[in-house]
Amino acid sequence: MFFKDLKWQLLASSAAALVLIAGLIVCIAKELTAPAVILAVLTGAYIVCVNLWFDKYVSKPIRSLSEAAKYIAEGSYGAQVPSVGDNEIGRLTDDINQMSSKVARSDKATAEFISQISHELRTPLTAILGWSETLQYDPAIKDDSLRGVKIISKEAERLTGMVADLLEFTRIQDGRFNLRMELVDIAAELEDSLFTYGKLMSEAGIEVNYTPPEYDIPLISGDPERLKQVFLNLLDNAAKHGGDGGKADISLALENGSVVICIRDYGHGIPDAELPLVKNRFYKGSSKNRGSGIGLAVCDEIITRHGGTLAISNADGGGCLAKITLPISEN
Repeated sequence: MFFKDLKWQLLASSAAALVLIAGLIVCIAKELTAPAVILAVLTGAYIVCVNLWFDKYVSKPIRSLSEAAKYIAEGSYGAQVPSVGDNEIGRLTDDINQMSSKVARSDKATAEFISQISHELRTPLTAILGWSETLQYDPAIKDDSLRGVKIISKEAERLTGMVADLLEFTRIQDGRFNLRMELVDIAAELEDSLFTYGKLMSEAGIEVNYTPPEYDIPLISGDPERLKQVFLNLLDNAAKHGGDGGKADISLALENGSVVICIRDYGHGIPDAELPLVKNRFYKGSSKNRGSGIGLAVCDEIITRHGGTLAISNADGGGCLAKITLPISEN
């Protein structure tokens, strides 16, 4: 097109189309058959050419921009869109590419900062946790002092968990988060997690109800340690956020050719407005429980990399339901 700006290109195209159509109407009105046929063919060809041009220089770039915006919104910072020329869409494309690059650099710097701080915190936290646990058995520490030591131990343990979550987050961000895939007995991994964490839940007054399936669950392809990490995290959430309900239900089943694990608590549930956001990193919502806000984001990443899904919803009758769906191994 002769004009550089898109609006003038569209106006010129529209004007040319109107001229052809007007000429065609005049020819038809004066019963000029041969010129009318020629103008009709030219008009049709022109319309086809304009449509092809519009698809290449307007529709396709806009679709690319829409997809890039979606990728960026989902966390794929740094996504780039091919430039389409020096017009409004081309300049918008360049602006979005620059914005995406800046966000990617900022996000990388943030991840590096979090990683450094997390590593710096691990050593002193380990020392605090170790000494606080040792002091609890010191006969000279009694009453209020002992209570204070237990609080220190509990808070150090909470902070240690947050640091671990932050380190997992940085591994995901910089591509160091890898899975060691093998054939996994998912039922055994879930039961091991229940044995590990179920006792703590029982001591906290939470009744854990788990009924193993009456049929064999096929093996899946996965990383057993990462899957156990997900189970423990979701059980911990059920204990923290659903403790008021006094119990938690865990089930394992086959549904539509997939393995499905459900962990349900009987707490207050999650406000409907917050449900779409709970798996976003650093999102804590209105819960009074303190945490890093990235535990569910890490769990979701692990399950996604296993080819599965993690769905968080409010259960019928109250409480929260975490549903994991994993594909069965074809081997």
